[in-house]
Amino acid sequence: MSSPIPRKAIPVSSQPPPGDAAAESRRWWALAVIAIAQLMIVLDITIVNIALPSAQHDLGISDADRQWVITAYTLAFGGLLLLGGRLGDLFGRKRVFVIGLLGFAAASALGGGAVGPTMLFAARALQGAFGALLAPSALGLLSTTFSNPKERSTAFGIFGAIAAGGAAIGFIMGGLLTEYLNWRWCLFVNTPIAIATAFAAYYVLTADHIAKGRRVKLDLPGAFLGCGGLLAIVYGTSEATTRGWGDWLVLGTLALGVALLALFVLVEKRTAHALLPMHIVAERNRGGGALSVGLAMVGMFGLFLFLTYYLQVIKGYSPIRTGVSFLPMTAAIVISSTGIAARLMTRVPSRNLITPGLLLAAGGMAWLTQMKVDSPYVAMVLPAELLLGFGMGMVFMPAMSLATLGVAPNEAGAASATINSAQQVGGSFGTALLNTIAASVTTSYLASRIASDPQVQAQGAVHGYAVATAVAMGILLLAALIAFLMISHRPAPGEAAGESAESTAQVAA
Repeated sequence: MSSPIPRKAIPVSSQPPPGDAAAESRRWWALAVIAIAQLMIVLDITIVNIALPSAQHDLGISDADRQWVITAYTLAFGGLLLLGGRLGDLFGRKRVFVIGLLGFAAASALGGGAVGPTMLFAARALQGAFGALLAPSALGLLSTTFSNPKERSTAFGIFGAIAAGGAAIGFIMGGLLTEYLNWRWCLFVNTPIAIATAFAAYYVLTADHIAKGRRVKLDLPGAFLGCGGLLAIVYGTSEATTRGWGDWLVLGTLALGVALLALFVLVEKRTAHALLPMHIVAERNRGGGALSVGLAMVGMFGLFLFLTYYLQVIKGYSPIRTGVSFLPMTAAIVISSTGIAARLMTRVPSRNLITPGLLLAAGGMAWLTQMKVDSPYVAMVLPAELLLGFGMGMVFMPAMSLATLGVAPNEAGAASATINSAQQVGGSFGTALLNTIAASVTTSYLASRIASDPQVQAQGAVHGYAVATAVAMGILLLAALIAFLMISHRPAPGEAAGESAESTAQVAA
């Protein structure tokens, strides 16, 4: 019998075990599912901004209450992010992720079918609440799905790029849907996408059952006090538009909000399983980064609201043209964060990026304080958008990196949720505060003039926008001062070499 023909030896390392290709394919499908969910969360903030003037007219929403279409979403999202992360730890991220998607689909359908302002506000709050389940679970699932450093960096880079593009896609989709269908489709569009993504997630994502002995207890008192305090402050600020700052309800609600937040801090200091461990925000770099981002978002969200109304109502832009008009700012943020901040954040002190970025953004706001009814887009709005975009891009990336730098692995989720909460809560408060200021200034302006004249009405509205923008500029200058005084971090050699992709994903989230 002849001996068998010898086969050429193949190194073991080049022969992946059976099933590896299928597992790799499953991981990339998981990335697609997670990225779509994150895209939907980010997109839903900007897509509704473009539709807001049409929704306000259709449902008869007052100027004082229109901000709740934005604020209800961001407040619920930011206020419940920490709780959403804990629920993922308790019941498993895959399960919470799927429930979040299905809940988001139902809330979107409810908002699209709204027959009055209250129904729309409630639907937006529900969207934010289910978004708070999705966002922490998405980042957690992405982190556990990709453990190989090379794959992990690629996955976080793709996730960050897709999520960062959500704002731009939202502006364009909002314009298209509002102009060619109606504003309701800006909400309805989420329902089929979310349902399809939920079914895909059920089959593609790996179950991560948490054993009972390892489950983290829920800090429900902390969630109630924290979210309740923020809601009371935002509500009191918005009511000042019609009641005035000296009204008993406004003052009482603001005082209640401050009291609830003070109790929140006391409870968190004494709770073994705190929703927000106080030492996370007590560290000066993380605390300074969170404060800087939160204050920066006060101005940015307010600007979205004012520019939408300025371009559509005052300048007569169509919804789709308005959406396109926002794209330079989005592009500037992406270029600045990935092209400038990501390259420099491992070489220069963090405050050397964050402080100049906030000053640059304040310069954009200062430019907009000169807006008039007949100001051209290219000479007035475009330069301000570019200054704000490049400035904000220099703030987000290093601040997000500081948020989780040096945090214990079991607290990384809470630290990440803290900076994201600062973004959303800052946006909620900023939208309410600046909308209140703009509406009050406009009312005072019209009181001494012929209010029935359309030209005078337009001048009053733009005057209100300009004054509110000046306030936003002051807030950004305060943020720059806080960043300069509080943030002292200097990068160690190689400290963040492998973290830039994850930071990009966190910025987009």
